[in-house]
Amino acid sequence: MDGAVIQTAVRKKKSKVKISTVVIYVILIFWAVLTISPFVWVVLNSFKPSADVLRSSFTLPNPATMMNYENAFGKLNVLKAYGYSFTISGSVTVGVMILASLMSFGLTRYQFRGKQFVRSLIVASLMFPVFATIIPVYKMMVEWNLLSKNIAVILPQIAGNLSFATIVMTGFMQSIPLEMEEAAYMEGANVFQVFLKIVVPLCRPSLATVAIFSFLWSYNDLFVQKIMIRDPMKYPISNLLEEISSQYGTDFGLMAASVTIIVIPVMIVYILLQKNIIKGLTAGAVKG
Repeated sequence: MDGAVIQTAVRKKKSKVKISTVVIYVILIFWAVLTISPFVWVVLNSFKPSADVLRSSFTLPNPATMMNYENAFGKLNVLKAYGYSFTISGSVTVGVMILASLMSFGLTRYQFRGKQFVRSLIVASLMFPVFATIIPVYKMMVEWNLLSKNIAVILPQIAGNLSFATIVMTGFMQSIPLEMEEAAYMEGANVFQVFLKIVVPLCRPSLATVAIFSFLWSYNDLFVQKIMIRDPMKYPISNLLEEISSQYGTDFGLMAASVTIIVIPVMIVYILLQKNIIKGLTAGAVKG
């Protein structure tokens, strides 16, 4: 009897686990459909004339047309805007990775007066939105004669992403054992060799996380770009989309094609590197 009771209990437990698993997967699938459906809707409508978008926006294009994409690349200088966006976002990403890794190395490997105060300042800086600092930053760029130049966007975006990147990198570096670095020092390596040949290779997951977030934030940032870039011929892709919406807001097919062109690079970057985001954010949380 006891054996039968135990088997019955085990079966009930397994059935409960299976039911809960099914419920979780149903919720996740429903969430995924809700998340993906707007992008699919935009892509489908990008292959339709504007009149068809107004008549039946939730049907498949019949027939599909590439006219919207031809207009986007022919009339709107999308490729040129892509060049500006990748130049800005790439520079921001590299600058944030270098500065954040150096700051994190100093905060985790050295003891100095005011160290805790510096950490508090880094955390406190996350509470200040870019809107609160844009006026003094704008005045600085005017005084330095940098308006409508890529550097006028790169510098504020590096400063805006640096605190978050430093916190991520610091948490990860604290989990790296010191024995490897001590052995390198015993072999005659200097600080820069230890940093470049030991610390940086071990920090690849957190560096990937910092790179992804910095690139995406910079690429999608419209506020700083709109303030600092005044020349329409030098608009990055986010500014160009805002310009398209104001000039061609009723051409829904062209708008859908423009949004698709702008979103695709972000989707590709995220899909290829999504594992590194979770790994970099959670790796430093194990130590405790």
